[in-house]
Amino acid sequence: MHKVIFYSLTASILFCETIFSQGCSDAGFCTINNVKPVNFWELNEPIKNQIKTGFFFGTGDNNINVWGNYLEYNRQISDAISFDTRVTSIAQSGNRIHSLGLSDILLSGNYKVNKKLSFTLGTKIPLSDGNKKQEGLSLPMDYQSSLGTLDAIMALSYQINKLHFVFAWQQPILQNKNEFLAENQTNEILKKFQSTQNYQRGGDILLRASYPVTITDKISLTPSILPIYHLTNDQFTDISGNKQHIKGSKGLTVNGNIYLDYQINTKNSLQLNAGMPFIARKSRPDGLTRHFIINLEYRVRF
Repeated sequence: MHKVIFYSLTASILFCETIFSQGCSDAGFCTINNVKPVNFWELNEPIKNQIKTGFFFGTGDNNINVWGNYLEYNRQISDAISFDTRVTSIAQSGNRIHSLGLSDILLSGNYKVNKKLSFTLGTKIPLSDGNKKQEGLSLPMDYQSSLGTLDAIMALSYQINKLHFVFAWQQPILQNKNEFLAENQTNEILKKFQSTQNYQRGGDILLRASYPVTITDKISLTPSILPIYHLTNDQFTDISGNKQHIKGSKGLTVNGNIYLDYQINTKNSLQLNAGMPFIARKSRPDGLTRHFIINLEYRVRF
């Protein structure tokens, strides 16, 4: 019954995507190890050490293409405790502007209460202040390699047979130093972007549901539904020095993902992940919008 309900809902949502697609937002917590869907081999064969490396491509707002990569290390300390470290970088290109830089370090610790329930505590540490400039003027958040915020992350994971549920919360503790004001730009295209001087970004909560399906003894397919709710309207300081709320930046984004896992052998595997949104917030000044994204990941266990 769980499978029938889950696949019926997934099919309905993916059908609606063609009507409602606008953008998606992930400030980092969607991709940490205990929040991502659990694949078949990790579910049945716990690992002591694992290294992951990946490359992704996506399309964002304002005709901007995005490329990125990451390196991740997972360490199982005991049956109940594990730690994860992830370093990311990104490149953006569009409107004759090109940007490249390191993004963030994500650190998380996981505690498995029992076979069904686990907790995660983590943080996102920026490797950029979110205020990259071109010709002396700050670029909008769409071209920044990091949000530039120091964030706290908490997650609760629950497993019902193969059905995996995650509830997570991410909250900025320190904000970035972005100084972008659309009125000051000489580039006519950049004048159309949302100003984000002294940008104050709100927190997010998410609920993820996923279900892995074994195709063969080496291949599994995992559909995933990912609603993300941005808790408050973001804020910025306008050209007159007044603090303004960005209307429409609070609200719901709903994404659909599908993961294809291939186990090369007992130590090596590949994962292909594609995702797209079908419901989005009206305003997304953080530059995290991805109309479509695809990610290829290689994993080695030892």
